[in-house]
Amino acid sequence: MAMKRAGVSAIRALCSSPDLTRGVHSTAGSKKIVGVFYKANEYAELNPNFVGTVERGLGIRDWLESQGHQYVVTDDKEGPDCELEKHLSDLHVLITTPFHPAYLTAERIKKAKNLQLLLTAGIGSDHIDLKAAAEAGLTVAEVTGSNVVSVAEDELMRILILVRNFLPGYHQVINGDWNVAGIAHRAYDLEGKTVGTVGAGRIGRLLLQRLKPFNCNLLYHDRIKIDPELEVQTGAKFEEDLDTMLPKCDIIVLNTPLTEKTRGMLDKERISKLKKGVLIVNNARGALVDTQAVADACTSGHIGGYSGDVWFPQPAPKDHPWRYMPNQAMTPHISGTTIDAQLRYAAGTKDMLDRYFKGEEFPLQNYIVREGVLAPQYR
Repeated sequence: MAMKRAGVSAIRALCSSPDLTRGVHSTAGSKKIVGVFYKANEYAELNPNFVGTVERGLGIRDWLESQGHQYVVTDDKEGPDCELEKHLSDLHVLITTPFHPAYLTAERIKKAKNLQLLLTAGIGSDHIDLKAAAEAGLTVAEVTGSNVVSVAEDELMRILILVRNFLPGYHQVINGDWNVAGIAHRAYDLEGKTVGTVGAGRIGRLLLQRLKPFNCNLLYHDRIKIDPELEVQTGAKFEEDLDTMLPKCDIIVLNTPLTEKTRGMLDKERISKLKKGVLIVNNARGALVDTQAVADACTSGHIGGYSGDVWFPQPAPKDHPWRYMPNQAMTPHISGTTIDAQLRYAAGTKDMLDRYFKGEEFPLQNYIVREGVLAPQYR
């Protein structure tokens, strides 16, 4: 009861009259669940655990249909005539992923009159208009923790790729060249460098732990400090002011959610104040940075290297400037959809669906919108 009372003021602050009739609890009867995933195509049969795809649909089809529910999966999510639009009017649950996000706008939410539950198979629900979802009384939840190891490991890999100037050497090999100087003139050791993470949630904290053996100078910025024991363990120092921390860093890693406050946070002005040759890793969200400002700074050399797997929008259009800018080590959105991560977020999605059918609550850390209130990280 205390939690509900505490939520009342937050609801009023968020919206004047939220519709709380469409909550997490399922009503009786068959449900229509729509899943939006990327296609595996010719890779579908190469790994039986490749579940986060259209072809395998998280591996939950037999389970859902055995209980009398309808399950539709598609990768077609853009435009007024896409497959997703055809099902908005009568779906009850929408499952999507950050890797092939179905952008759920306020307009789409209005069309989805029966919609009760929005599940993110993975982490990061910024593809949903969360305020509109809250006002409509929808529940939004994700599989918290499912990709923490996957993304933190990927970030560490990208740091090393940039620091050691790996990609030019790789390109030399496949192009039949051999020019050691062309690599070595900007290849460094990670030891002794100052690495700052913007955000120290689950992924940011694990990255700090992974970096500890490299003997870096570790800094972090977040809304709240990490546990004192972890600070001692990692040697990481808290920086309350972001603009004080960033110019100190040789390497910056973005680990913060995308919100209205953080959108475009790394803009032209902030970039201009960074160390010349700074390296940036962004596996959080592409819209955290000014796209063109990053491209320009990579071209000028002010940013010495930029690597990540997140773009805006996704999939990235063929003319996206990051595809062609120098000093980049970009990939499609892959870090959080390793096979291990897919098994974790598939299991977590199934668990929440099961709880939804039974009218049970989800693990508290999974809620992004609940009873009209946004989770703290999205406020």
